[in-house]
Amino acid sequence: MNAMLNAALNQIKETSLLLSEDYSDKKTFKKVIEKILVPQKIIKGKISITGKSGKKKTFKAYRIQHNDARGPFKGGIRFHANISEDEVRALSTLMSLKCAVAGIPYGGAKGGVVVDPSKLSKEELKNLSVAYAKFVTPYIGPWRDVPAPDVNTDGRVMSFMLEAYEKKIGQMAPATFTGKPVELGGSLGRTEATGRGGAYVLQSYVKLKKLNIKTSSVAIQGFGNVGYYFAKFVSKLGFKIVAISDSSSGIYSSKGLNIQALSEFKDKGGAFKDFPIEKGMKLISNEELLGLSVTVLVPAALENAITKDNVENVSADVVFEMANGPTTTEADNYLYEKGVDVIPDILSNSGGVTVSYFEWVQNLGGYYWTEEKVNDELKKTITKAFADIDKIKKDKRISYRRAANYLSLKRIIDAMILRGRV
Repeated sequence: MNAMLNAALNQIKETSLLLSEDYSDKKTFKKVIEKILVPQKIIKGKISITGKSGKKKTFKAYRIQHNDARGPFKGGIRFHANISEDEVRALSTLMSLKCAVAGIPYGGAKGGVVVDPSKLSKEELKNLSVAYAKFVTPYIGPWRDVPAPDVNTDGRVMSFMLEAYEKKIGQMAPATFTGKPVELGGSLGRTEATGRGGAYVLQSYVKLKKLNIKTSSVAIQGFGNVGYYFAKFVSKLGFKIVAISDSSSGIYSSKGLNIQALSEFKDKGGAFKDFPIEKGMKLISNEELLGLSVTVLVPAALENAITKDNVENVSADVVFEMANGPTTTEADNYLYEKGVDVIPDILSNSGGVTVSYFEWVQNLGGYYWTEEKVNDELKKTITKAFADIDKIKKDKRISYRRAANYLSLKRIIDAMILRGRV
């Protein structure tokens, strides 16, 4: 069992200890937890394509469906050389929790192909996408399992998969995949949704704590899609972003950074280590960024960014997770004991799956929302999720992460009991 799966299962086991006092029928409760620890279905096999050389290429493929008590399975498909069954299982489990905490009617799933897509031609990438869609066709559908893009997949890949799926079943079914291009039924606002949703959560947190936005400083590790849009939106809200980084370097300025200028530089293929430094700015390492004395530290790049080895350097008032799993359990416990709030990824980066849900709703209804409506609905949904978690945090006197896990697991447990699955 790999570390990611072990952590996901431990998360459920630890949370169940908190939840058990809410259920009088301990026997039923125990059975429910045992079921939640195991995926409902593991789909695995091999898919093949003909390479550009004419030779057959074969790849391992997975789709793991964790739990659908609250609605159809939902989760991305990733193309990556280091995918394993344990990793996909862990990610499908975490998707069940994320959908539940966001309050959207989905269960969790995840899929993947063991491949380095950078070594594929455009035609091979298309053929692999088609082969995978055919592989999972018997197990997916608008009311069964709704895949989406993930690592190394995008709207174009979803387009290939949708076409292959619809040909296989003999009818149109755009609600089977989300993260599609707008031209094929994708939702307006989806590209920015994760970053925008995070900004709404941070705005709610600051309002709750009665902090002054204009005097609140922010440091962001990571400037990919999530980091960029999060930076853009929190900057518009009035926060001062004093540091930001990519994989090459970080840039710091106590006066605040111009996010638009940094974005334009990155769009031209530049690395921050080569950014033209102006007066009052300086280059810093990613490790130095994590140790800055700021109001809000935002790990928005890699998992396990804050660990037991560097957590003592963290000087921020709050850690706001925009990456998946950026804080290890040991580091999280240390920060809680120090009185540092950690806003967990399960909530703060759930804007993407929330707008994927809106895309599904629009596809099913055959009616498309304006971008303004998408953003308004996102704000309502994600700020309510934060309020629900904050209430549990206060009532139970636990951390935001434990409160988020408590809420999500309780919703899954209740759905399973109501359905009579135990």
